[in-house]
Amino acid sequence: MKQICRNREVKPERISGAPCSEQEDSNRKIVKSLYKALCRGGDTVEVEKIVGKDLEWWYHGPPHWHHMMKALTGKSTRDCFEFRPRRTKAIGDDLVIVEGWEGVGEHWVHVWGLKQGIISQLREYFNTLITVVVVVRVGDHDEDGGGCKGEEEARLWRSTSWARVHGSLPELVLVI
Repeated sequence: MKQICRNREVKPERISGAPCSEQEDSNRKIVKSLYKALCRGGDTVEVEKIVGKDLEWWYHGPPHWHHMMKALTGKSTRDCFEFRPRRTKAIGDDLVIVEGWEGVGEHWVHVWGLKQGIISQLREYFNTLITVVVVVRVGDHDEDGGGCKGEEEARLWRSTSWARVHGSLPELVLVI
């Protein structure tokens, strides 16, 4: 049985933590190459190959801490914030989540959306804990064919416990 999750089809084995698909592995490598390009002082040629021209960006966190957007637009300086990914997880064929931290008060999560191997979306969360869930319709269709009998929520990813222990941060739930 295929399960449908809002606007996306999710295979049951992807929810259970099975090994990554080729697409997920490819997306994870693309996102990792972006961080490497940024560590090399903002290799703009490489960044332009990876990030789409019409990047959709959304930010949640303290004002004026838009570190990734500054890095992507070339407005950051050499001595500004350095992103060091600590955890990376690809979800489905179009999302990669990256998390990092540097001491207390500097925790970040990036949710990257990819289309055909190009980064098209960034959700940047600074000093905010994230839980990513998928809502899955379960059961057979009802008799009139109008819908499923129920829905269940499956947690796909959660900010590391390190960040939960070291400080009081707001938490958001991202439903995909």
